Amino acid sequence: MTKLLMVVSGADSLTLADGTSHPTGFWAEEVVESVRVLREAGIEVTVATPGGVVPTVDKGSLDGRFDEVVATLEDLQSPADLGEMNAADFDAIYLPGGHGPMTDLAFDQTLGALLAEFHDSDKLVAALCHGPAGLLSAVRADGTFVFAGKEMAVFSDEEERQGGLDVPYSVAGRLAELGARLAPGEPWSSTVVVDGRLVTGQNPQSTVATATQVAALL
Repeated sequence: MTKLLMVVSGADSLTLADGTSHPTGFWAEEVVESVRVLREAGIEVTVATPGGVVPTVDKGSLDGRFDEVVATLEDLQSPADLGEMNAADFDAIYLPGGHGPMTDLAFDQTLGALLAEFHDSDKLVAALCHGPAGLLSAVRADGTFVFAGKEMAVFSDEEERQGGLDVPYSVAGRLAELGARLAPGEPWSSTVVVDGRLVTGQNPQSTVATATQVAALL
């Protein structure tokens, strides 16, 4: 069976540009719907977080559609420890969003090493919405960015502006600085970019399309 590692943020807050703390976590739709699509395609999904902490759902993402699933999905109640995961055991890695990854995954050296292994082994790497913040961790010892030159989608600066949250940094901007080639779609459109073995989706509206594309490539 094809195996996929889904890395979910363990963060429950984001320090905003003005220094205040804003509650956050993972975005419900991006995890729940991605897991559903992938498992319906016959893919074995393992959910992991840094330290194996039970992840926090961003309450802004609970609108009645996914509340019960988030509360009962066993994967979220007892996730695996990211530090104990080996790239050799999986065919793909998938990073869903919410603002949480901006706090922890973006700076997680364990994740960065895993991403490099997946990339160097020509295994599939996928990231969705703010999940590409996790890609920022993939910088080699010589300072080069693993995904430099890759075309990708990420939650856009315009979407951040319209969302009204004064984030501490631009994920899109930092990826571009490291050499990523951004290919933004219209705000809130379902936009998925495929560049070789890298699949990225722009926002929550891109969730099903992103997971479907990942399944098709595995």
